[in-house]
Amino acid sequence: MSLQTYDPTIEDAYRKQLIVDNRMCFVEVIDTAGQEEYATLRDQWVREGQGFILVYSIASRSTFDRLEIFRQSMRRVKRGDPIFMLVGNKCDKTYEREVSKEEGAALARHFGCEFIETSAKTAQNVERLFTNLVRALRQTKNIDSGPTSGPTKSKRSKGCIIL
Repeated sequence: MSLQTYDPTIEDAYRKQLIVDNRMCFVEVIDTAGQEEYATLRDQWVREGQGFILVYSIASRSTFDRLEIFRQSMRRVKRGDPIFMLVGNKCDKTYEREVSKEEGAALARHFGCEFIETSAKTAQNVERLFTNLVRALRQTKNIDSGPTSGPTKSKRSKGCIIL
């Protein structure tokens, strides 16, 4: 699928193999584009997912304003402290910007998560986003499981849900 044919109004899933810090992993991305008709499925994906990417368009204030609702809904379904990343997408459209970088960073601090601006169209910071998410998931796994006596296996991300 090319970025030129991407339709953000439908659910789609992608699976990608990555090498992060010399260790292989698989990332499965389920993109619901925040559509309400996927609410039931989204709850199932949230229960199964390990890391979550909350995405808004820097050119759309309304997408930014809905993030707290999505986050609370996901925390209710997942329970505990899931790993979130906050992403301001479409950073290639700075001339259409409605949400400042500072606002994104402030919301990420409020959420207690990392913030990054990306462009799906130009691929700016996209690889960095997934690399940072995998690292955060691995770090959490290492903290939760404590020290190991031998080498650890690669972390497999079952699902990164993009809303």
